[in-house]
Parts: sequence; structure tokens; C-alpha cells
Amino acid sequence: MTAMPMGARDAPVLLEALGEGGVLRLTLNRPQARNALSVGLMEALVEALGRAGKDPKTRVVVIAGAGPTFCAGHDLRELRADPRRATYEHVFALCSKLMLTITRLAKPVIAEVHGVATAAGCQLVATCDLAVAAENARFATPGVNIGLFCSTPMVALSRAVGRKAAMEMLLTGELIDAARAREIGLVNRVVPAGGLRAAVDALTREIAAKSAFTVAIGKEAFYRQAELDLAAAYRYAAEVMTTNMLASDAEEGIDAFLTKRAPVWHDR
Repeated sequence: MTAMPMGARDAPVLLEALGEGGVLRLTLNRPQARNALSVGLMEALVEALGRAGKDPKTRVVVIAGAGPTFCAGHDLRELRADPRRATYEHVFALCSKLMLTITRLAKPVIAEVHGVATAAGCQLVATCDLAVAAENARFATPGVNIGLFCSTPMVALSRAVGRKAAMEMLLTGELIDAARAREIGLVNRVVPAGGLRAAVDALTREIAAKSAFTVAIGKEAFYRQAELDLAAAYRYAAEVMTTNMLASDAEEGIDAFLTKRAPVWHDR
């Protein structure tokens, strides 16, 4: 396991471990601060994701949290320690960069959620491509309760769930449980707390077994078409399908299906 960079008390703020099958686990490691997204932690995540994007061995990324909490949002103590406009602009621009890095990464990113995911922590869950939550997990965008509306978390939240559900979370700031999070589409699966890691491992193995080339094409297309009007989305998707059809892995996969054998991917 490698860890970088160094944080409070010389502890690594982010742990990185590339495991079997090309699954990279990124663990937020500020348990004493409920894994709040400090500048250092966000920079470490952006850097780790950048390396993952260039590493052919990495096929799936999992974001988890150390200690009893997944992520409690921005580090408010850090924000109040330097109350200048330039400081706030830097923090929120960096957070936006992190979320865009996740979305644009050509590899699936899965949130493994336990404890609470609030404010920018909830934004992180909403941004990840998939999310698996322990049944005791809780979610909220509580900024409205302290006079700081969760405007940047709102971007990811409103794209992951319906408008009414998003507005209810944003306007009330109330915690919702994992069952409700699944009901509104914030998470994909809810599992017993003791089985969270095993459930995520099973999901990552399933996805990592696919053609990395095909998955990358599909992820990029998913987010791009969502920003287009219906006719433009179909034109774009048809072009993507044509390009995909000409790829080596599509040829291999279709031939394997027709001859009833397991495909051998070459990720191209």
C-alpha cells in the first residue's frame, strides 16, 4: 500500500491500494476529522485519480472512508481559518475539479459508503458512477442549517436524483437513511454493514472483468449524451456505437457470443 500526501500528525490523508483484478481502493484517511475534504485531501484525490487514469493496470476505482464516517463534507475549520474570498474560491474550484475528474475518468468509480455522507461528502457519493451503502449509512446536504447552502453539492445531487427529492434534501438539510437514498437513486445498492466490503468487491470483480476499452467508451458517452437534447443525443450515440463496433474487443465479444465461448479482451 502506498499513501500520500502527509497530513495532520504525519498520517497519510489518502491511502492507495491496487488489489487483485485491477481494483484501486482510495481510502479517505482523516477519521479524526470525519474524513472532511481538506485542501490536502482533495489534491491527493485528484492526483491519485490522475495516476489511475494513466495506469493500464487499474480497471475500477473504489472510494471509501476510514473510521466511522465516509465523509462529512468540507473542512469547516480549515475554511474559517483563512476567511478570504481567494481562499473560498480556491477551495470550491478544487472541489469542482475533483468531481469533474471523477466524471471524466475513463474508469468506473464506486463509492463504498458507511456512516454518514454529508454536504460535499454527499456530493462525492452523487458524483461517483455507482454507490453501495451500508444499511446504517445516512446522507444529507445540511448547509442550509448553518447559513451555507449546499450549492456545489447541488450540482451532483440534482443530476443523480429527481428534482423534488434533491430540493427536499437541500431545503431541509435533514438526514435520510440508506433505504431512502436507494429509493431516490442516490445509491445503487444497500447491504448489511458487515457485508459492505464483500458487496463492493463482488461488484468491482464483475465490472473489472469487462473490456476496459468498452467501459471507457460507455462511461464517456453516458455523461456526454446526458447534456444533449434528444435528437443530438441519438446522433452522438449512433456515432459512438459505430466507432465501438469497429473496435477489436467488439469483434471479439460478438464472435465469442455467437460461438458460445468466453471472450478474451485486449482492451482495444
